[in-house]
Amino acid sequence: MTTSPDAHAIAERELCGLVNGLAQRIADHVRTRAVPLGLTAAQATALREMTGPMTMRELAERMSCEPSNATFVADKLEKQGLVERRAHPTDRRAKHLVLTPEGGALRERLLESLVEDSPLAGLSAEQQRALQGLLEQAVLHH
Repeated sequence: MTTSPDAHAIAERELCGLVNGLAQRIADHVRTRAVPLGLTAAQATALREMTGPMTMRELAERMSCEPSNATFVADKLEKQGLVERRAHPTDRRAKHLVLTPEGGALRERLLESLVEDSPLAGLSAEQQRALQGLLEQAVLHH
């Protein structure tokens, strides 16, 4: 027995609603955790994604935004003394964003705060891995 196109459309709409709802809950959580640290949600997202030195383009990709938006956020973080722009080690035309010691310490505090009451906290580690695998399959293999 096959399902009708209407049933597929309804199932996809419901799934999209759940994914959008989760994304909104995560965004709200990041915003809530960022404010006490003196950060905007975008700044918190940038710090969360800065796992090491990276170019502005790499940061923009990780933040899922335009490079100009990432530049605006990085400028603010630089003014706060949280990141520095340094010469790229292999590309003279590019700059690397690097966390300062203060930025690294604030990033650690942010990461600790983000796991508290996370929208994903209700899922076991195994469930989180399964969800990650499914989302990667949907996003990366389409």
